[in-house]
Amino acid sequence: MNGIKILLITGVAFIAVYFFVRLRNSLFDLLLLLLLLCTAVVFILFPELTNRLAHKLGVGRGADLVFYTSIILFWFVLLKLYARLRKLEQVITTLVRKDALEETSHKPEE
Repeated sequence: MNGIKILLITGVAFIAVYFFVRLRNSLFDLLLLLLLLCTAVVFILFPELTNRLAHKLGVGRGADLVFYTSIILFWFVLLKLYARLRKLEQVITTLVRKDALEETSHKPEE
């Protein structure tokens, strides 16, 4: 195993540990992360596998296949974050409305 493989696997391991600590409550996210982690380690250890898989899928090189797959995963994460942001905005709006209604109902009349 050469230096770049050790460096890449170490990087993937640090990312995995960080997300395992952060995503303790979401089983789907943990399973997806585990799948991506295992795939990354296999592709790092056996780079010729990505080339063979790329050729079977009609892509020129394994690096291109990894790049295209990364784009799809990026959009998945982006949409997931957008949905979470919208949900948080709705929760905050509901709380602010509720607080405003409670505040106006408790005002002493002058």
